[in-house]
Amino acid sequence: MKALVVCTGGGIGDVLLATPVMRALRSRYDEVIVLTTFGRGEILRGNPDIADMWFDEGSLWAMSRRIAAAHFDASITTWATARTALLPFLAGVPTRVGQTRRLYSGLFTHRVAVRSESGDHETHWTRILLDFSRALGCDVVDATPVFVVDSKARAEANAVLAALGVREPFAILHPTRGISMHKAWPTQRLGELGKALGERLGVQMLISGSEADRAIAEDVARRCGGVSLAGKASLGAFAAAAQRARCVVAMDSGPMHVAAAVGAPTVGIFAMQCDEPDRWAPLGPRAAVVRASYPCPSGHRKETCPDFACVRELRVEEILKALDPLAVAVS
Repeated sequence: MKALVVCTGGGIGDVLLATPVMRALRSRYDEVIVLTTFGRGEILRGNPDIADMWFDEGSLWAMSRRIAAAHFDASITTWATARTALLPFLAGVPTRVGQTRRLYSGLFTHRVAVRSESGDHETHWTRILLDFSRALGCDVVDATPVFVVDSKARAEANAVLAALGVREPFAILHPTRGISMHKAWPTQRLGELGKALGERLGVQMLISGSEADRAIAEDVARRCGGVSLAGKASLGAFAAAAQRARCVVAMDSGPMHVAAAVGAPTVGIFAMQCDEPDRWAPLGPRAAVVRASYPCPSGHRKETCPDFACVRELRVEEILKALDPLAVAVS
C-alpha cells in the first residue's frame, strides 16, 4: 500500500513538524511519498520514513497525472490550498484526508477539524497534525520531528567553520524569525544576549541566519563579539553545527525546531504575548522555552507590531537560567 503526503505550505518549521505524520503512516503503508516544494526538500532529505520525495512543479494537470500514475491508496494534505486539495482529487486517490471548514474541503473524503481553530492553545502542532494520520488509523507515541544530518552536511559545516576560524567550543544564537526583516528589530538586546551567553558558557558565539537575515546577524555578531553564519551555511550545515554546539538559543523559528530535532540543547524564545509556546515549543531530548514577559498592548500581533518592544526588553538572565536544566557544560 502507498500513501502520499502533500506538504507544500508554510515555513521550515511547518514541514519539519509534519514528519511524525510520515512516521505514523509507515505503521500501515509500505511506501510513503512526500510532495513538497523544492525549497523545502532539504528538510526531508534522508528521512527514513520517506520512500521518495517529489517536488510540486508544473501545471495542475501534469502533477495530478503523475500522482494518478503512482496509484496511491491514500493521501494526506497537511496544509491545504485549492491546488493541494485538487491534486489528489484529480488524481483519483480513493482516500483523501484534509482540513474541514474550507471552501475546498468537499474534495477530501476524510475531513479533519484542526484543533487550534477551535480555541485549543495547549496541544502541540505535531499532535494536531497527527489527527490527519489518525483519520487513517495511523499514530505514533513519539512525536519528535526528524531531521537527518548526513555526511555532506557535516562536511559543509566543517568547511564553513574552518573558513571562519571557528573552533570549539561554541554556541549558536539564532536572533531572527519570519518577521525580523522589520526595520525596528532590536539587535542591541540580542547582542547583549549573545555576549552574556558567550561569557556564561566560556564559548565563541555563532550568529545564524539566512541570506535575508545577513544585516541583522552581522549587527548582532558585532555587538557580542561573535561570528555571523548568515547566508554562509545551508540548513543542513546549520543542523550539523548545532549538533556540535554547546547550546542553541533561538527566537521562535524554523531553525529553532531543527536544532532541537537534531539533539542540540535548545532554548526557544517566545517573546510576544500572542506567541503560542505550548503549540510551537521545540521538541527534542534537551529543549526548553522562555515565555513572554513583556506586556504587549492588546491587539499587537507579529505581523503588525510597530516596534517589537518585547524583543528589546528580553530578560537575558531568564534565558540563561533556562539553560540550567539542559545540562549544558560551562567549561
